[in-house]
Amino acid sequence: MTKTIMVVDDEIQLLSLLSDILQKEGYKVLTARNGEEALYQARAGKPDLIILDVMMSKMDGYEFMRQHRRENNTPIIMLTAKVDEGDKVLGLQLGADDYVTKPFSPKELVARVQALFRRIGPESSRIEILRIGAVLLDHQTHFVSVNDKPVELTRSEFELLAIMMAAPGRVFSRAILLEKLQGAVVEGYERTVDVHVKNLRSKIEPDPGNPRYIETVYGIGYRFSSTSHPAED
Repeated sequence: MTKTIMVVDDEIQLLSLLSDILQKEGYKVLTARNGEEALYQARAGKPDLIILDVMMSKMDGYEFMRQHRRENNTPIIMLTAKVDEGDKVLGLQLGADDYVTKPFSPKELVARVQALFRRIGPESSRIEILRIGAVLLDHQTHFVSVNDKPVELTRSEFELLAIMMAAPGRVFSRAILLEKLQGAVVEGYERTVDVHVKNLRSKIEPDPGNPRYIETVYGIGYRFSSTSHPAED
């Protein structure tokens, strides 16, 4: 079945270029020139993935993500001309799955699209329900709870948690986690993993400053604790 991608950018030439490239790769493409138009297109066209510019008139990419995430968990690749790390962090906190900095190679963007589709595809060999201590993760329903209380995670946070919970005690380097999340490792993007881990800890840890579940292995990466922690009262 043909995948549908919505491209959101206020630069007409870039919008046209990306549409042509993605259509040649066999994707159906929807376009929007600002966040307001993108909200309408997303509701009507139900895209499988969104490529989203940040700086736009009427409604920027950040506000679009805030509103869209209330209704849908569509994967989002954020396009940004900003080089400030804080802007990228904000996008990831709002639910972006990946980001590409302008100017970028169209081939790189297509590769990231393909990698993201591979990542969210079905995995028949995985264990559908994982439970370690007070943390429960259900792949089929995309549900996570801690101490029987539901926890809302972005798609990338969910996948990161699932990767580590599937192999408790195993140490994952940032590069390995990034490859599992995005299908490729690009220099300078490993910081993305740290942002996702920080956000994830804030949602599942009783004390994010002293994590009991997602442990840092200094100089290497992260692991999910193999120790079964009792539920909190």
